[in-house]
Amino acid sequence: MMINNKHEFIQMIKINEGIIFKITKVYTNQMEDQKDLYQEIVFQLWKSFESFKGNAKRSTWLYRIALNTSITYLKKSKKNRSRAFTDFEIQNIKEERDEAKEERMEVLYTHIRKLNDIEKGIILLYLEGKNYEEIAMITGFSKTNVGTKLGRIKERLRKLILKV
Repeated sequence: MMINNKHEFIQMIKINEGIIFKITKVYTNQMEDQKDLYQEIVFQLWKSFESFKGNAKRSTWLYRIALNTSITYLKKSKKNRSRAFTDFEIQNIKEERDEAKEERMEVLYTHIRKLNDIEKGIILLYLEGKNYEEIAMITGFSKTNVGTKLGRIKERLRKLILKV
């Protein structure tokens, strides 16, 4: 990979590390697993970075690889996980602490983890502010199917949260 591409790749990871971290948090429960999945996502992005043709937005490409990597990662046994790419670590994102908001978010993430892998990805994209069309492009579902699935996911989460 050329030096400019490497620099461009590192910048892309830095800009999107919050998104990658959120994906790891939805698909794993333990911090060590989150770190492993983060590294696996970055490794998969690195492997396919030069082949990105620009047919879709870079964020769409990144989400697709991150979500597919997360789903595949969960299916692998721990022995087979790649730790080859270790240049990036999960960064502590400095934000003002709002403990009530953090508690609500943790409750939401706890219930999102109960969803199946596809539902996790769809709701995460929705929470990231993606519209139905963007979610459809990333997931490969039709726009109508995304709307139907999101309605069901929201209702399921509402019932789970109100049960508490």
